[in-house]
Amino acid sequence: MISFFLTLSRLIKGIIHTFHDKEFKVLLILTIAIILSGTIFYHEVEHLSIIDSLYFSIVTLTTIGHPYFSPETTLGKIFTIIYIFTGIGLVIGFIQKISKGIFISKTKISKKGEE
Repeated sequence: MISFFLTLSRLIKGIIHTFHDKEFKVLLILTIAIILSGTIFYHEVEHLSIIDSLYFSIVTLTTIGHPYFSPETTLGKIFTIIYIFTGIGLVIGFIQKISKGIFISKTKISKKGEE
């Protein structure tokens, strides 16, 4: 449980540090929009619960995938193909910005300790 809170703390510090970057704000809004659109689509078309729709949207866009679920409708399969091509680059760019923020905030903390 301690590692969860440490990881969460690093994530929040990285987001706070990166939030001043205009490009990050754009990526944040676009990432929220694409995850929200996928969640709504899977909820309406594939009849998943909101949580399952959100989960499936995120695991799809982060290339993790879900071992027991794939879209059942033809429309769902076509949407997922387009969703993957549209969203993966966006989400990877967003994650990269957060990672950079975590690294930079960690570096600043290390330099303060050396002074």
